Amino acid sequence: MSSNKRVSVNAEMAEGFLVSADIRGHQVSIDQPEAARGTDKGPTPLEYFLFSLGGCICTIGRIAAMQQKINLRGMKVSVAGDYNPAGLLGKPSDDRVGFQQIQVSAEIDADMSEEEKQAFLDAVCERCPLHDNIKLDTRVTHQLG
Repeated sequence: MSSNKRVSVNAEMAEGFLVSADIRGHQVSIDQPEAARGTDKGPTPLEYFLFSLGGCICTIGRIAAMQQKINLRGMKVSVAGDYNPAGLLGKPSDDRVGFQQIQVSAEIDADMSEEEKQAFLDAVCERCPLHDNIKLDTRVTHQLG
């Protein structure tokens, strides 16, 4: 049985909608666009969430290609999600607050047939922790620190 590894980040609210974190020495910021009363100093949390999924798929793709000795010259992953903003704005909605649907599309640059690329993508997505967390039920707890 494998032992679990913990990943953690600490986010801190700054002025307005700006949120910052120091993640292993990397300074990252989340903000809202100016049209949403932010200062546009970073992507929104939803954009980072989708980027994280695409980035995880690319990372697992590289690992899988190295393990399978596939010359993966490149991989582009597009991720889009649909949600109803009413809930996060505190307005009544029959929809859940989160994404109703997330679509992942990948272009794989490798000497593989379309069928092999699809099988590779399927296997990569099965290994991707973020894909797993979105696809399957994950218990999330919250408390005061």
